[in-house]
Amino acid sequence: MSLVVGVGLRANTSYGELRALVDDALEEAGPGKVQLVLTVTSREAEPALIRLAADLNADLRALPAAELAEHPAPNPSPQVEHLTGTPSVAEAAVLAAGAELIVRKRRSANATAAVGRLPAPGYEQADRDVVHRVIAERRDVRRGFLDLPIDNELLTRVLEAAHRAPSVGLSQPWDFLVIRDLATRRKVHDLATAQRDAFAASLPDDRRAKFDGLKIEAILDTPLNIAVTCDPGRGGRHVLGRHADPRTTWFSAAIAIQNLWLAARAEGLGVGWVSFFEPAEVANVLDLPAHIELVGYLCVGYVEEFAAAPELVRSGWAKRRPLEWAIHHEEWGRRDASIVDDAIQAGQNAVPAAGQRVRLIVGGDATDLQEADALVVDLREDKPRAGFGVLWRPARTPVEAVEFGVEIARDLALQGVGQLVVQVEEPSERAEALARGLKVGASACGLTHSSA
Repeated sequence: MSLVVGVGLRANTSYGELRALVDDALEEAGPGKVQLVLTVTSREAEPALIRLAADLNADLRALPAAELAEHPAPNPSPQVEHLTGTPSVAEAAVLAAGAELIVRKRRSANATAAVGRLPAPGYEQADRDVVHRVIAERRDVRRGFLDLPIDNELLTRVLEAAHRAPSVGLSQPWDFLVIRDLATRRKVHDLATAQRDAFAASLPDDRRAKFDGLKIEAILDTPLNIAVTCDPGRGGRHVLGRHADPRTTWFSAAIAIQNLWLAARAEGLGVGWVSFFEPAEVANVLDLPAHIELVGYLCVGYVEEFAAAPELVRSGWAKRRPLEWAIHHEEWGRRDASIVDDAIQAGQNAVPAAGQRVRLIVGGDATDLQEADALVVDLREDKPRAGFGVLWRPARTPVEAVEFGVEIARDLALQGVGQLVVQVEEPSERAEALARGLKVGASACGLTHSSA
């Protein structure tokens, strides 16, 4: 445990008095190494303080009174404030260091001392920049792969990074099937092509035209593919943390994939995740045991470049969701600003958006999905059967229904929607509220809005 000691003292305080006071405070704090001794500017030259820091093998630093005054201390002193310009020196110094105060101010005749616990150190700025850079520059790559082999040592480093991923109960449910054989990859490629055609056929005409220009996989363009699998039963019956939420097993495998992806990017390897196939069909091609489930199918290889933005952004297929849309405080829907007010304000300056037409049926169900441009919002309390054409939004209040409407419109705009036709199937207070939210959200994003 790393500790920081805050010290306030009068001029010419003896070393014996100061050391006894600090030792008493450190004894209460428990085991740990003192990293810092802090005081107020003008006291750092006190011989007793200099000797204390040297004997503790700690750095001695002084902070301006104005900086210390910014940290409200549990035990302020009007007398100290009058003399130093801050209501506390010892406790405020600990807090100013970013430490948790674990021993409050102790006093002797001429000095005060407090002890704090420092958090484990982060990386230096240059190292932090690299971590954030590799996260920001990771790409789902499908184009521009080079016909170059991947060294086995490099591949091992990437797989080792994946294998270091955290997992529920340290069950490590993943395995990595490295596939180089061209015949096997051709079979997987055929499955992906069939699913691509099926997806294209399900799209409205305008969306299908844009989809035709997208590349969905690089199965045959890379020197190797990696199938990441999951064994849901690995670790037996009593895996720590899995009993209440079995999904954590698959989450663990997904984290391993993210580790692999980031390590590959750092090594200069591109990775593309292919999801255009039924997992069971690929498992059959790969002859996986019946109890093993496919989680991810990755195409890995060197690339000519890493694009500045994801391909779906560059192509205009979709846009990133802003971070502020995703942050709630303490309870769902409590954001830094009202989602409805923000949308109303944004609507005043919205630029008209071009894009596909969606007919949104509020209060409908899956039977309303005959046309490719239809999208249903199901408001019932009972969850419908899974289906991407049905958005289940059981709003608890009309206010929440309005917010859901705004969110739906904004999210559709990010997916390339430009025209929203809203049809209320079964009028109710919540359905009408959600329709109002759709109108506000559409206006905020520049969508053309009409009622059916």
